[in-house]
Amino acid sequence: MIYHNTMREVSPAAAEQKDRDIAALSIEVVGVSDDLVLARQAAIYKATHKLAYADCFAAALAKMKNAELLTGDPDFAQAEKEVKTGWRK
Repeated sequence: MIYHNTMREVSPAAAEQKDRDIAALSIEVVGVSDDLVLARQAAIYKATHKLAYADCFAAALAKMKNAELLTGDPDFAQAEKEVKTGWRK
């Protein structure tokens, strides 16, 4: 999403720079191809909440890791009872 939004709203060059900036952070990239538990939880969120498909995976991962999901997207309010949510402006 960050790459997509930056490319669309700023430029392809800015999106590439964001990609490099993110790659330099100490974050864990979680794939979903082999994680059926994560995919199942995301499917549950998709079926029970009006969240975008990618957002369902973010919520599912936050729930599984017992982590706080930082967002500015008001759509996540509907999952607040199940996922710790931190709000950004």
